[in-house]
Amino acid sequence: MTVYAFASAKGSPGVSTAIAAIAASWPAPVVLADVDPAGGDVMWRNRAVGGGPLDPDRGLLSLGAAVRRGAAEADLTEHLQHTAMGVDVLVGLASPDQLSGLGAAWGQLPAVFAQHRTDVLVDCGRVVPGSAAMPVFTGADIVVLVTRADIAGTAHLRERLRSLGSTLGIGGPGGKPVGVVVVTDYRDTRSAADLQQLLDHERLGVTVLGIVADDPKAAKILAGQRIGQLRKTLLGRSATQLAQRLSGAHRASDLASGR
Repeated sequence: MTVYAFASAKGSPGVSTAIAAIAASWPAPVVLADVDPAGGDVMWRNRAVGGGPLDPDRGLLSLGAAVRRGAAEADLTEHLQHTAMGVDVLVGLASPDQLSGLGAAWGQLPAVFAQHRTDVLVDCGRVVPGSAAMPVFTGADIVVLVTRADIAGTAHLRERLRSLGSTLGIGGPGGKPVGVVVVTDYRDTRSAADLQQLLDHERLGVTVLGIVADDPKAAKILAGQRIGQLRKTLLGRSATQLAQRLSGAHRASDLASGR
């Protein structure tokens, strides 16, 4: 199936909330995998089906141990946990101190994700040169960068796209499809179009997919801290639109369609 790598160019623009909302809105069974080397939020933002906490020992670390024992044993399914939101998740690292527990397994994760029976949405956190998650990021079928609709967010996005241009083959023949998601107020009807115009002017070869509504109350529903139906919220509606678009995007031409 298809592997989607989500990341930010700088700071915390809302990657974890965006990817969690998109996963919860995916039109088919999907896996949300947390590989943020800085320590991810999947374990803290999700609850088990019975309402209890997720098991911190079953996830990326246990998968890494299986990978080190041999690729034949690395079945992603065995390391997933089902959440109250109805999504299977791969719990990530609790802190950067656990990075050494994975070692060379990072390079094998793309193959493990690619052979899974469902689509996999991977939270890579902030991607910078030398990031341990870079093999997963560059090995994905589709890359999605998440940014804020402000001057700093745009500047860091442009810089990151330039630095990744040759690695991902952005805009070139056979290059990896790259999309951008903008986290902004639901009333913001201009930022996505303006950013697309800027990126086109600079010939950066990426597609602005749309927005994820900045909706703190709905984010609490995702985290199990508030009662409500995500699909009826501004965050849920915007995530559903992105999920529908991304779930059918398998080539650069697909990603660019409907601009």
